[in-house]
Amino acid sequence: MWTGQLLDIHTSPTAGCKMEKLSSATLIAGAGIAGDRYQQGTGKYSQIEDIRDVTLIEIETLEALRRDHNICLAPEEHRRNLTVRDVPLNHLVGKRFWVGDVLLLGGRLNTPCRYLDLVTGKSVCDLLKHRSGLNCAIIAGGDIKVGDAVKLSG
Repeated sequence: MWTGQLLDIHTSPTAGCKMEKLSSATLIAGAGIAGDRYQQGTGKYSQIEDIRDVTLIEIETLEALRRDHNICLAPEEHRRNLTVRDVPLNHLVGKRFWVGDVLLLGGRLNTPCRYLDLVTGKSVCDLLKHRSGLNCAIIAGGDIKVGDAVKLSG
């Protein structure tokens, strides 16, 4: 059994705005992170029916971009809300898991898009295929903080 860790929390009030780094955040069941663009309905993909209360990405993906392609994509650049370590996101589709005391349900794997290339000025879209993160629903909300454990439910 694995146990991961929450490394970074980022939100943005609207699409295209710079991501803001937080040390803690309130996650609202069925809605999103308090103050984030998707919780407020102002995200680029807010009008698309999809599970997107909160998005996660693995730090190992960012480390691989740097190691294998000499591209530095910082946690505030990738446009996902939560950056985690030692969490097998691709295996969490349809699974419930905890981030601290907040229960999430893995929705679908995030699909990389050219929008990320546009806002970062870096050609990462093709490199992130199958490693672009996980869109999740918030089942039981609450507060999270950097350093919280991430683990499978049950």
